Amino acid sequence: MIVVTIPQKSITDLPKNIFKDLPEDVVVIDTGNYYPTLRDGIIPALIQSGIDSLWVQEQLGVPVVKVFNSIVVESLESLGQPKGAQNRIALAVSGANDAAKEVVFTLVNDVGFDPFDVGTIAQSWKQQPGSTIYCGDINLEELKKRVHAMGTAWTDMHDVIIGKRNSDEVLMKTDYPAYLESLQDERLFL
Repeated sequence: MIVVTIPQKSITDLPKNIFKDLPEDVVVIDTGNYYPTLRDGIIPALIQSGIDSLWVQEQLGVPVVKVFNSIVVESLESLGQPKGAQNRIALAVSGANDAAKEVVFTLVNDVGFDPFDVGTIAQSWKQQPGSTIYCGDINLEELKKRVHAMGTAWTDMHDVIIGKRNSDEVLMKTDYPAYLESLQDERLFL
């Protein structure tokens, strides 16, 4: 397993063909998020497509599984619970390779969270900054409900999600504690 945890702007700084000889059974996880005004600057291809991990997958030249991008580090460090615990936090997982996702589901479960398959990497927009499941520390039932409510068409949700991400970036720049507080307000059970 390889975990790619770098700013989106740094993906293109990786050596070209870095994964060229990677065995097919090695899972590549993308944990990143695109923040154009806060950290990454304008990446034209990402502005055009709007789907972070689809772009990362294209840049790396290997299939990726997106996970751990929609939880803040404090929650990841301290809120994991044993399987079956009431209101255990659920994490979205997306990717095209079912075998790779199974490996990731096991990892997510082992670190104390319920995995939920949101679809292919093209559907990973559902877990990007600005989506209704981003960093909300919600349980599996609520995660399923919110993913279902977003539908399947990125074109229908693009402006809403990107608009929320943009307003969140402004708040992060000016008052990060207030941004974190706003995430608390969106949580259902914590």
